[in-house]
Amino acid sequence: MKLLRLIAAEIFGLFVDDGSLALAVLAACLGLALLLAAGLPPAWAGPLGFVELILILAENLFRTVHRPKS
Repeated sequence: MKLLRLIAAEIFGLFVDDGSLALAVLAACLGLALLLAAGLPPAWAGPLGFVELILILAENLFRTVHRPKS
């Protein structure tokens, strides 16, 4: 069982290095999908999604740069 857990953790680590970044991107996609379902014009989806993801990336970069060195 420990071996399976270790394998699953390694596979997860291949795709997700920073869990908070991955969750923020998923939340942004879900929020955009909800806005589209609520009536947001589809022409706004691309630019709004781009801005959301750039802001998430900038926040993550800022947090990484200002992390205390250990």
